[in-house]
Amino acid sequence: MSTFREALRELPDAIFADLLGSDDAYLLVVDLPGATAETVDASVENGRLSIEAGREPDVPADFQVVSEGRESTLSVDVPLPVEVTGEGAEATMDRGVLEVRLPKASAESGTTIPVR
Repeated sequence: MSTFREALRELPDAIFADLLGSDDAYLLVVDLPGATAETVDASVENGRLSIEAGREPDVPADFQVVSEGRESTLSVDVPLPVEVTGEGAEATMDRGVLEVRLPKASAESGTTIPVR
């Protein structure tokens, strides 16, 4: 788990993430303001968790973007502990907060995680 925890510390300062653990799973909670379930993809492959997220700028009709100081896309790729598998993984997105539940078991490869 220390590699997983250390990798999360390497995320950009603008990304806020918490890692929670239980006897049978890890729960990764990531703040993704402006992202929705439709704009987030998460997968586990070859012992790594990948998260791709985007957001659509909410620009009022009378305005246009002159300068954008916030990233509109995020790409995260972190190593997982050996006891984590993509099998049975679940993800939910609620008001810009992504929660990815990763069960502990033997490693599987090539599993897509549905985001609801």
